[in-house]
Amino acid sequence: MHRFGILATAFVFFALATLSRGLEPDSDGFVPVFDGKTLAGWVTTGNWIVEEDGVVALHPRPGEKGWQRYDAYLTTERKYKDFVLDLEFKIGPGGNSGVFLRVGDRGDQVDTGFEIQILDTHGKANPGHHDCGGVIGTAAPSKNMAKPAGQWNRYVITCQGYHLKVELNGEQIIDLDLAQSAVKDRPREGYIGFQDEAKPVWYRNVRIKELH
Repeated sequence: MHRFGILATAFVFFALATLSRGLEPDSDGFVPVFDGKTLAGWVTTGNWIVEEDGVVALHPRPGEKGWQRYDAYLTTERKYKDFVLDLEFKIGPGGNSGVFLRVGDRGDQVDTGFEIQILDTHGKANPGHHDCGGVIGTAAPSKNMAKPAGQWNRYVITCQGYHLKVELNGEQIIDLDLAQSAVKDRPREGYIGFQDEAKPVWYRNVRIKELH
């Protein structure tokens, strides 16, 4: 099949899948990744629920304590390659989560993908790779744009080829060549996941635009 035909077919299948869940692209070409009522299109072993106004939240199970990785990551059913991911998140005091990208194995997200950190580090001087906005083990944000705990933050994350750009609350904080980074061996295509650190976290207005 001609390359254009392959791309057209892939787009049709993607469009049909999103429309079947009532999800349609907006005027900018972004598609919601949650239907506002269920976790359709996502995989998890528990903990995540859809609250009012379509907010998706992690509610740790009894006995689970923060800063320990549990198995209830919320992960897309399908893989993505080149895209712009636009989302808002909120954490409480001491909050900790993360946005995983291009994950090769849903059961091993840390070692088969890479993470854009979510952490309660508002006001910290000279943030490092493990602070909010950093690419864990790879790159620190150029500035600390994290808002205080309890306020909504916005990530706009662009993955195109080996180029990664991250904006936090309207400021670009990461501009990284993945091929020259500590995660250069990670897949070029993979799942998107939200981390379960047994600390409450909320996501809303999560949408994606695939780049071709």
